[in-house]
Amino acid sequence: MHNRALVLQTLYSAGTLSRADIARRTGLTRVTISDLVAELMLEGLVIETGQREDVRPGKPATLLEIDSTAFQIIGIDLSDYSTFRGAVLDLDGQIVERAEIPLDGATAETAFDKVVALCAILTGRATAPLLGIGIGSPGIVDPDGVVVTAPNLGWTDLPLQLSLSSRFGVAVSVSNDANAALLAEFSFGETDNDMMLVKVGHGVGSSLLLGGAPLVGSMNAAGEIGHVNAGLGDGLVCVCGKTGCLETWVAGPRLTARLAEAHDGIAAPDSPRSREILHEAGRRLGLVLAPIVAALNLSEVVLSGPEDLLGGVFIDAATDTVRARTMAAYTGDMSIRMTTLGQDIVIRGCAVMILSRELGFS
Repeated sequence: MHNRALVLQTLYSAGTLSRADIARRTGLTRVTISDLVAELMLEGLVIETGQREDVRPGKPATLLEIDSTAFQIIGIDLSDYSTFRGAVLDLDGQIVERAEIPLDGATAETAFDKVVALCAILTGRATAPLLGIGIGSPGIVDPDGVVVTAPNLGWTDLPLQLSLSSRFGVAVSVSNDANAALLAEFSFGETDNDMMLVKVGHGVGSSLLLGGAPLVGSMNAAGEIGHVNAGLGDGLVCVCGKTGCLETWVAGPRLTARLAEAHDGIAAPDSPRSREILHEAGRRLGLVLAPIVAALNLSEVVLSGPEDLLGGVFIDAATDTVRARTMAAYTGDMSIRMTTLGQDIVIRGCAVMILSRELGFS
């Protein structure tokens, strides 16, 4: 299985290679490569694309690539506070079909039923055999895909992975939404080996990549910054029962409600009052980020969430606060930026989860 995954990973990364190319890159013998390629072609995962145009003497090499249409993957993002979103993707992570279901404030069993309904819609729209279903959920998720706690959805010890795999008969992988987003940013984005990704949606979570490897923590809760006190204990009461958690300042529904309240329900994102609210929210995020950035010597923090809220004033305030509260000699080049992957970041990260689990891709 290791050699099989190595061949697939090599082809996936390079795009198109000959059998001899793969042997050189992997260090495996040509006989081994020939046998593995034959096996993968029988499965429909690898196809021949023609002969290389080569000026060297002898028979031109036959080129191979992964057939991105051989299987499809379903990715589902549960992080938004108003909508559950999902998509059918090919093996290149390109979206083929989309679907969404309004959350309408659903929690507990009702929210779970909406996840099942969205999976049913998307499985019905798949046009190739399914490799698996990937789910990005808010909250703490253990390695078995159990949502240990997701306060905003009212879930505690929900065996989401097992429940969905039993219902749909395919491999299912469930992870924290920020961890899924991190995989997408690392695979398809513009990140380096060390970074922190902050996901703002129904709540606020984050994930860490150190030395090219995700950091999950001993209780699978690394990056759970949403319930860290963001300053002086002031602010609103959080769903967890404490006052002044970062989520009360930055989470999508809280921040949107605060902006609407300031203008009698009328959106006015560029008004002085709106800018003041966004600045303060960004400052609170900076207060939480500063010790993490300093302790881990991070040079990059990536934000994922509604760009109309997080861009501009918000991100500038967060950056200024981190720099003001850390030593310039170590964090002067630190940047906070929006992801380039937009709202599909968790969905595409879910595809990476399935590719890794089922085919050994990374």
